[in-house]
Amino acid sequence: MSIHPRRLKSGRLCYDVILRRPDGRQYSKTFRTRKDAEAYSLLERHSRLQGTWLDPTAGDVAFSAYATQWLTQRTGLRPRTVELYEYLLRRYLLPAFGSTSLRELSPARVRSWYATLASSGPSQSTAAKAYRLLSAIMKTAVEDELIVRSPCVVKGAGVERSPERPIISIEQVSTLADAVQPRYRVMILLAVWTGLRFGELAGLQRGDINLDEGTVKVSRQLQELRSGDLIIGAPKSEAGRRTVVFPPHVKSDIERHLAEWVESDPHALVFRGPDGAPLRRSNFNRRTWQPACAACGLQGFRFHDLRHTGNTLAATTGASTKELMSRMGHASPRAALIYQHATLERDRAIAHALSTMARTHEPPRYQLQAVRLVG
Repeated sequence: MSIHPRRLKSGRLCYDVILRRPDGRQYSKTFRTRKDAEAYSLLERHSRLQGTWLDPTAGDVAFSAYATQWLTQRTGLRPRTVELYEYLLRRYLLPAFGSTSLRELSPARVRSWYATLASSGPSQSTAAKAYRLLSAIMKTAVEDELIVRSPCVVKGAGVERSPERPIISIEQVSTLADAVQPRYRVMILLAVWTGLRFGELAGLQRGDINLDEGTVKVSRQLQELRSGDLIIGAPKSEAGRRTVVFPPHVKSDIERHLAEWVESDPHALVFRGPDGAPLRRSNFNRRTWQPACAACGLQGFRFHDLRHTGNTLAATTGASTKELMSRMGHASPRAALIYQHATLERDRAIAHALSTMARTHEPPRYQLQAVRLVG
């Protein structure tokens, strides 16, 4: 390494730091003062001794090129996840950072982008997803030794804070099940009493239901892509592969449904459209779900809210976090803990019962006796 003074056309003196990469190629950086040049030279020497040196030109790759490459190298992603990432890149990341090099992406610029996105852009949930994707890309850039550190340092930006979803009463569950077409009645009941997602129900086969054991096996789900294609895939996570016990009171409904609407083949779909084809969420929402909700006065109630209702009811039985995780098919306790807020109401009822007991009965009185300790 060496420092060479150089006079610019303006007459000002500058200082070039001449260095060599480990492969022998030369590179340089210019500073206004010798002090700055010496400090940079010292840092470069130190990073090489520590084994933390990065090629200063490595981060010159454009974000658009690196992000595209990053996505193609993510093997094992679910088709719906790929669609989501492509959408977030196209809609929110590439317009903001596409032509910017990785090393020019600063924390201040990311913070400004996120502030605008969160305040006047899409929903908070979408903004969080976009930030998490950007953070994942830049984390990989650090691992690839293209940049020293990630510029994604906004605390809590990647956390989704979805609004509290509504739950309905057990009576409303029955009313809603009666309001849909008969071929979908048991679909409503299973969504509540087993907590299965729409895709898991749509992918359910006759052989997955064991009436003798009273269980439903979840090993696949039906997904509808933005292109309109329907695909059968694995559950959202390994924890999604599970066997759920359905409550005994719905067994007769399931038996009737299987006898009337499902072919005897073990691979026959349990729920299908009127034409016998697999269910499309878009068609089901428009033709069946929304009219039924309107008839029951459930404004803004989503099919996924049936799962929310069922999981809340399960939490009120005193189920542990681990038990809720297993039933819901979650690998993380975070979602299970959301439903355990319902146990607060049960705890409040217990507290009121104790208060009633205290007011209506004399507490037991115990005679305390002195005991002499023999030492």
